[in-house]
Amino acid sequence: MMKRRDFLKQTTFVSGMFFVPHFLKAFESFPKKTFSNKKLVIIQLKGGNDGLNTVIPFQNDLYYQERKNIALKSADFFKISDEVALHNSFQPLQKIYNKGYLSILNNVGYPNPNLSHFRATDIWQTASDSNEYLQNGWVGRYLDFIEGKPYNAIEVDQALSLMMKGNTINGLAITDPNLLFKSMYEPFFSNLIINYEEAHLSDHNLGYLYNTLIDTKSSANHIFEKIKTKNSTEEYPKNILGKQLKTISEFINSGLETQVYYASLSGFDTHANQPNAQSRLLKMYAETMEIFVNDLQKNNTFDDVLILTFSEFGRRLKQNKSNGTDHGTSNNVFVIGKNIKKQGLYNSLPNLADLDANGNLKHEIDFREIYATILDKWLAVDDTSILNKSFSKLNFI
Repeated sequence: MMKRRDFLKQTTFVSGMFFVPHFLKAFESFPKKTFSNKKLVIIQLKGGNDGLNTVIPFQNDLYYQERKNIALKSADFFKISDEVALHNSFQPLQKIYNKGYLSILNNVGYPNPNLSHFRATDIWQTASDSNEYLQNGWVGRYLDFIEGKPYNAIEVDQALSLMMKGNTINGLAITDPNLLFKSMYEPFFSNLIINYEEAHLSDHNLGYLYNTLIDTKSSANHIFEKIKTKNSTEEYPKNILGKQLKTISEFINSGLETQVYYASLSGFDTHANQPNAQSRLLKMYAETMEIFVNDLQKNNTFDDVLILTFSEFGRRLKQNKSNGTDHGTSNNVFVIGKNIKKQGLYNSLPNLADLDANGNLKHEIDFREIYATILDKWLAVDDTSILNKSFSKLNFI
């Protein structure tokens, strides 16, 4: 007979291997509401990417005056208009840009911004006001709304972010679907299931753990069956983002019924020696994105995919004494897809002569307007119900 203590010990091990989702009987019924077959891929540049050295106002004297050591020179960027250029590391995206698949939204932020990485990330992930603390994310609430299955939203990571957690349904956190599948058939998992009846686990929490184990096994089976014959032949970069996007491409190209994917790239908190670090990270992002888009195009799935890239905040206009930049506010957001309505620059660059009292850039677009637009026009759901209030729609899709 399995003792309560042994059950807890083993389920602790389970939770350390992957995030087990909070759902019951997920595979015994289909979603009660219809939902879009469109896919959304969200990528976070963690740490606060410096937007001014990514989308460069190379004709603006204030840019050079306030950034004497780190402002990009003509050899460091390529022009996309008479006044705007992109960091040279973005050259792998130039073909995507020239085809009209990229829209750059500038001055994206929210009122009363927070400059803490953790709090700012929570705000972006929950779509809350800056003084509002929510325990669920906007993608999780999307899962709740469509009454879908946990694998309708997948984060390629070892733990599940707040963004993917709903009131009743959570997404899945998966790094390796094959490993997850094999793990579910290890002897000790079978023993847990077989011995459950003997354990007489009337405790609510233990019952929950048992049910999540059963349902995670069902998830693993379903995902494995979908993707086992669809391995990407593209050569992705040997880095964390390359691994994440290769996994996502295999999910999408296999026809897995997932609407939202989430990945991230860390390292953008460039307080010191910014130029080299940012250049390396932007190149990593751009090279991986080029391969990812090509992979989807070759498999005829790109038409139904929208890619959203954001950072939890931008950086200040004025460089610091360490050849870096400190935490700022509004930033640029990149949207990639074949159904982009307004290609290139969606709106004007920030006004460097009109900063707030703390020397930060002022926002023009509320990031939740981007979410509302995607929910309404792309995922075809009621954005107001999911975001808890109404936001204006934009015209990038």
